[in-house]
Amino acid sequence: MHELIQSTPPGTATRGVLDAPLAPETRLPYIVVRGVEAGPTLLITAGVHGAEYASMDAAYAVADTAPDTLRGTLVVLPIVNPGAFWPRSIYVNPVDGRNLNRVFPGRAQGTYAERLAAWLHETFLSRADAVIDLHGGDLVEALEPFSIYARGHGPSRELALAFGLPHLIASDSRGMTVEVTRTHGRPAIIAEAGGQGQRREADVTALVQGVHNAMHALGMRPGEPQRPAAITEHSGLAWLSAPASGLWTPHVAAGAVVSKGDEIGTLRDLTGQSARSFHAPDGGVVLFVVTSLAMNEGDPLVGIGVPAP
Repeated sequence: MHELIQSTPPGTATRGVLDAPLAPETRLPYIVVRGVEAGPTLLITAGVHGAEYASMDAAYAVADTAPDTLRGTLVVLPIVNPGAFWPRSIYVNPVDGRNLNRVFPGRAQGTYAERLAAWLHETFLSRADAVIDLHGGDLVEALEPFSIYARGHGPSRELALAFGLPHLIASDSRGMTVEVTRTHGRPAIIAEAGGQGQRREADVTALVQGVHNAMHALGMRPGEPQRPAAITEHSGLAWLSAPASGLWTPHVAAGAVVSKGDEIGTLRDLTGQSARSFHAPDGGVVLFVVTSLAMNEGDPLVGIGVPAP
């Protein structure tokens, strides 16, 4: 990343395509926007999951930031997982069947996704002053906007609060891009809006505005973040996954408030019979729900934001 920044004179922007040192061929678009004044380097990534399109539109929009309005440097990687982007693959990279956002910081001698994660982590994430990884619901997921940070890291929490999405999750999960907080102490968040293959203007705008808010908070742009009326903090995300393949019918929508034990959906076998009901493992806000009829064993069904104590 340092070389890309150094090749961009202050007050200018550069765009290009990187050839990652991986096989099969992996080509990533990049944009560097360098302000006139020195300041923090903020890394924006998107496309970790190949069909979360609103996040990619938002990354490209952020990359249009005028250099003369910026203090510091903005590095944007809008499609970091092209192996999943081009085939429109949900959840996993089809090269090795691995979820890129479960294998950070990666392994240089591992599977394809692990090697891609290791290169991204070493070359970009660990060298930025702050990291914002843009996401959304995948092709089969409806989603209520939320941010994630590594539990216990104050600077990451403050970055997420500045970003301003309505829900905030403190996470103990490992292998996500925010693993750079644990390995290098970098403020890092995942910000999610949009889903179901849609590119709704409101979702793109929420992510773009969030990045601008973060830049204000980091001192990269003048002024104060545009904070929402309220942000609900959650102590975690309660998941349910499918124990078997079948026909899935959700009974709740993203944004719904549920109590522990409420029925959230049913899974039928291929004959349309033998319906099995699923119930909320905890009370809280439904932050995402899978909406497709086809459900594979192990796929997520729903994620519920558990209220902070």
